[in-house]
Amino acid sequence: MKHTITTMTLATLLALPAVVHAQQRVIDVDVTQVKGQLDRMFNLSVGAGRANEGLRADWQQQLAELRKDTGFRYIRMHGLLSDDMAVFRIDAQGKEQYNFQYVDALFDYLLSIGIKPFVELGFMPSAMASGTKTIFWWRGNVTPPRDYAQWERLIKALTTHWTERYGKAEVASWYFEVWSEPNLDGFWAGTQDEYFKLYAHAARAVKSVDASYRVGGPGTAGAAWIPEMIGYASKNAVPLDFVSTHSYGVNQGFLDEFGTTGTVLSPDPMAVTHDVLKNRKEIAASSMPKLELHYTEWSSSYTPSDPTHDSYHQPAYILRKLKQSTGAVQSMSYWVFTDIFEEAGPRFEAFHGGFGLMNTQGIKKPAYFAYQFLNQLGDRELKNADQDSTATLDARGNAQVLLWDYSHTLPAGINNQQYFIKDLPPKAKGQVKVAMRGLKPGAYTMTVSQVGYKQNDAYTAYIGMGSPKQLTRPQVTALKATATGKPSKQQAVTVGRDGVFSTALPLRENDVYLLQLEAAR
Repeated sequence: MKHTITTMTLATLLALPAVVHAQQRVIDVDVTQVKGQLDRMFNLSVGAGRANEGLRADWQQQLAELRKDTGFRYIRMHGLLSDDMAVFRIDAQGKEQYNFQYVDALFDYLLSIGIKPFVELGFMPSAMASGTKTIFWWRGNVTPPRDYAQWERLIKALTTHWTERYGKAEVASWYFEVWSEPNLDGFWAGTQDEYFKLYAHAARAVKSVDASYRVGGPGTAGAAWIPEMIGYASKNAVPLDFVSTHSYGVNQGFLDEFGTTGTVLSPDPMAVTHDVLKNRKEIAASSMPKLELHYTEWSSSYTPSDPTHDSYHQPAYILRKLKQSTGAVQSMSYWVFTDIFEEAGPRFEAFHGGFGLMNTQGIKKPAYFAYQFLNQLGDRELKNADQDSTATLDARGNAQVLLWDYSHTLPAGINNQQYFIKDLPPKAKGQVKVAMRGLKPGAYTMTVSQVGYKQNDAYTAYIGMGSPKQLTRPQVTALKATATGKPSKQQAVTVGRDGVFSTALPLRENDVYLLQLEAAR
């Protein structure tokens, strides 16, 4: 039965003064003009902190909910080979011993909910390591192996184990990435040549089990080493099925785990995207011009204490970067899906600027809904001249328009940690008119969903509570109720004989709307 659901927020917006409406943006699409298949690189993969965290019940519950809402197909995480996963030791007789029970528990769960591993091979088991240098609170060893042949045997044993447990067809659908950010001293204590040696031994181990398995790297920070990686693999006949790297949209700071020095969101409208396009050009000019490019980490900031991650500004930022990068990259893996993330140790605050799409208690941040809305788009993308929107048709012929305003509002001379912790009411941006032509006449249901200031915006509600470090159970319940992703408006509409439908939506800085038009059945 057709029904109408409205919220006070949307009703208030619709009553904006007429003077605001003088500025109007128009999105005009013809549903008969299909551009092609929608590129779903946006939900191929998502990140998580470390493998051992994936054994927690709350982590697993959050991932299952995320998978259902957003359709992410792969997950990548650090620490699969670190000591807390207990994969390797040398016994009293000096014999190598492998143990994959913790890995099995994690991967069995991932596959049970329909999400595959984007396998990151790292860090170094301490019993195999050449040194004691570690990174993070959980002490991932970042030194090269004492014996590269021993490292290769471990990778081969693990790959063989997965093949026996899950079958070749399943494992052939995975990606194997060797290490993370070896161009940063904190993540790799060796040289570039030593990384290439590590990579070669791992890649040959994977391929020795089955030649169809996909392996790549270097998983660098800052879009680095792509030409060098391809050149090394080509010169030395080392398998390379894809290249991978990372990018973040801030201008200063490095691994500032507690946000003490301050990060600054880049005002460059092509931040992150510049890196993607640069790498694509490097690949095209290389001896392997058709290689897949995977951004296995990306976000607005590389600091797990950056309130941009929690802010209502984030969804529009995400959508703009994904739209700008479409066609140049095979995946953009958002770092990360949950604040159950302990690189800097367990956090003491409910909202602390963590990387996650959800906080520790499973409260959905505004960023979550960028991916939830993307997942509701149809598979056929329509031609559309508007750069900050995507229009689609689904298999039943229903139309969807996802649109956003991205406005960089960070003032000069102030950093993210000072600015994004405040209640930040947006400025009005006029209206956006959405027109669809070529529709079949008849009855439809129009559904409008929104994320923006005080709309699916748990963080602003949290600030309104006084930003308590610890949340009571009623506070958690109340914050979850502010961020459900449910439509803000749903109503019956009629398309006349001209086949045209149009509506106008009030637009504020960093608003995101998903408009869906479904034909009556």
